[in-house]
Amino acid sequence: MHRLLVPSEQLASDSPVLPKEAANHLKVLRPKDGEEIELFDGFGKSRRFSVEGGGKNFRLTALSPVCTAPRASRSLTLFACVTKGSRWDWTIEKATELGVTRIVPVVSARTIVRIGADEREAKRARWIRIAEDAARQSDAKWIPEIHEPVSFAESLPLVRETTCFVGALTSPPPRPLLKELTDMQQAGDASDSFSIYVGPEGDFSPE
Repeated sequence: MHRLLVPSEQLASDSPVLPKEAANHLKVLRPKDGEEIELFDGFGKSRRFSVEGGGKNFRLTALSPVCTAPRASRSLTLFACVTKGSRWDWTIEKATELGVTRIVPVVSARTIVRIGADEREAKRARWIRIAEDAARQSDAKWIPEIHEPVSFAESLPLVRETTCFVGALTSPPPRPLLKELTDMQQAGDASDSFSIYVGPEGDFSPE
């Protein structure tokens, strides 16, 4: 089933008029008369509609009430150092598909990619579009918040009041993350908010 991202208020209408971007996307898909699609808002709400007319001239008719998918009981913030090229796009896509709550791009001492202050907002806007596309294609009901890129030092205040894990090369090797989480849950120490740091290609610096 094709899925389209729309503003939340569009879901309340039994026969919504799609915003320009969503309408253009649906025209490109050339749906058949009577074909079912899903509209979702990225904040947990979705609704199924029938495409009446098909082709480029169509109207939508509601087939279901608005459905609400609750947020996961525990939030997860991914602090990931920005990687080169398509690998970073892939990181955003997979984090969205897996249900990460928030993605914070980090530029650490050993990060190869450098992002100037004047580039931050444009980069963030592009990454938001990647997350939206990933959600649309993967049946995700929630789209993660995408933070603007920050330095490692700037990221630290964002970790307050969470249980934080750092993925780094250490000697001896760290305990597997799944084992650590399982033990915490069994001990009753499981938090409602987790953060995971993932370093750059050259790992985090000793500092």
